[in-house]
Amino acid sequence: MILYPALDLKNGNCVRLLQGKINKETIFNKDPLIQAKSFVNQGCQWLHIVDLDGALSQSLVNQKIIKKMIKDIPIPIQLGGGIRNLKTIKNWISIGVERVILGTIALKDPQLVKEACKNYPNKVAIGIDAKNSNVMVEGWVKKSNISVFDLAKSFEDVGVSAIIYTDISKDGMMLGPDINGTKKLLECVSIPIIASGGVSSISDLRKLKKECPKLNGIVCGRALYDKKIKVNEAIRVLN
Repeated sequence: MILYPALDLKNGNCVRLLQGKINKETIFNKDPLIQAKSFVNQGCQWLHIVDLDGALSQSLVNQKIIKKMIKDIPIPIQLGGGIRNLKTIKNWISIGVERVILGTIALKDPQLVKEACKNYPNKVAIGIDAKNSNVMVEGWVKKSNISVFDLAKSFEDVGVSAIIYTDISKDGMMLGPDINGTKKLLECVSIPIIASGGVSSISDLRKLKKECPKLNGIVCGRALYDKKIKVNEAIRVLN
């Protein structure tokens, strides 16, 4: 089971949001590259990067630092935020992103997901952000009429490499992960699932591993930055 440390980028800074609310941010590092290298030096095998500006306004403000991280970081990176067409997907993969994450566009244009998976095998993941089991879109600000489980099942046989499932009511709140929703999602599809949101302690990691042993991995953000979880201990527990 893989620990995916989260680097959320806004205005060139490494931040965390509460429940995805853009006006409730905490800046944890003004140099995301230094933060990324710190995770590498502590033994992380992957990085989970989200371009918040790209997701919300399609701004390119973070692209320079993301490209620098791709060049300088020796471990694979999965990247989401504002990736909405094949040209952008091709661009990031050609630069060196190991896995692109498609969010809102996966609901709006499922055919794009199918084409991307066909063109770039094992390089395309789906980010499903939920509140009360309904998919949230447009940077978590709009509620759709489709359930997490129905959306996940619609991509069962198209070649999606992973689903990153986030319960946004828990994200950044340090209140524990959505174990029940994660278990249900694991039962719905055979696609590898990465859980995200709410992890606040080593105990939470142990619970997720025990209750959801088939998880591919866990995205962890605020708990790492607040030192509630030590990276080396998290890796040991998940392994």
